[in-house]
Amino acid sequence: MKPKKTLLRQSGGVTAVINASAAGVIETARKHRNRIGKVYAGRDGIIGALTEDLIDTSREPASAISRLKTTPGGAFGSCRYKLKGSMRTGRTTSA
Repeated sequence: MKPKKTLLRQSGGVTAVINASAAGVIETARKHRNRIGKVYAGRDGIIGALTEDLIDTSREPASAISRLKTTPGGAFGSCRYKLKGSMRTGRTTSA
């Protein structure tokens, strides 16, 4: 089975907690490369996912991903855009 691509979608304030959870997802995906391929993050949150402005986290070294756990702010940016209805799954799932 070919590894699946993953889109990291997060919501909430841009805090170290958001970065730490992103680091956890990315590090876990890297441990399971046979099932989880590349992890992408939307630049500036869901807006990046909708406009396909994605950050390929596989280009970042493990040391940079580990530092996310203690980095303040939002490493991938943020927005206050609210998804409505079918946009919650349809568009972002196919990007």
